[in-house]
Amino acid sequence: MNKTNKNLQDLIETIRTLRGENGCPWDKKRTNKTMIKYLRSESAELVEAIDKNDHVNICEELGDVLYILIMLTEINAADGFFNLSDVITGITEKLIRRHPHVFAGATYANEEELAIQWQAIKEEEKKKNTV
Repeated sequence: MNKTNKNLQDLIETIRTLRGENGCPWDKKRTNKTMIKYLRSESAELVEAIDKNDHVNICEELGDVLYILIMLTEINAADGFFNLSDVITGITEKLIRRHPHVFAGATYANEEELAIQWQAIKEEEKKKNTV
């Protein structure tokens, strides 16, 4: 296991411990809804750090946002809805689908055409998800 994978697994295990039987009462009570304000707050702090080009704080705030995202994933996994593997698979497939110029040999003349292609793919995905 490489260092990144180990670190991610350590974070997941830490969150599971916090939410576990002998964990933290605050963490155990978190729900999707109760996490919204923390996601907004930490995202705003990340944006502020990026605006300031403050790489030390960008790193810290990315960690805070990652914690929130993993916490939300663990909440939903505990409720049987999806797990981190589902989230990763979903975004990977979406990125590949939306970048046919990289992964499927599609061509484009300029960035405007690329944006139109992206939007068309996104609209097609929405149609499939509403059927």
